[in-house]
Amino acid sequence: MKSFINNIKADRWTFRGFNISLILTFLTIIFILFNYKNLPPLIPIFNQLPWGTQRLTQTSGIFIPVAVFGIIFLINIIFSSFVYLKNPLIARIVSAITFIIAILNFLFIARTIFVVL
Repeated sequence: MKSFINNIKADRWTFRGFNISLILTFLTIIFILFNYKNLPPLIPIFNQLPWGTQRLTQTSGIFIPVAVFGIIFLINIIFSSFVYLKNPLIARIVSAITFIIAILNFLFIARTIFVVL
């Protein structure tokens, strides 16, 4: 595990991208926890489904996007660590994509919470 992190720490931009993504994820979780008590019992998370109760989930479902991003984050950081020795550019691209997904995840959560409040 230490070699994974050392590979990513070798490149300043890759390391910053993953760190900022992780910080943004923690801010998303804090934002959810701060507003959790004010959320209604059912919230719309699955917006691609047809209109009706299929779009709704219980309040605890607000953590689904964060959990999915956590899995994506772990996969990307492991992939980036393996690829960095062969091609640092791909590791930087993966880091940038992870950062963009973290921003979009935060915006999705914020929009959903502001719509239902």
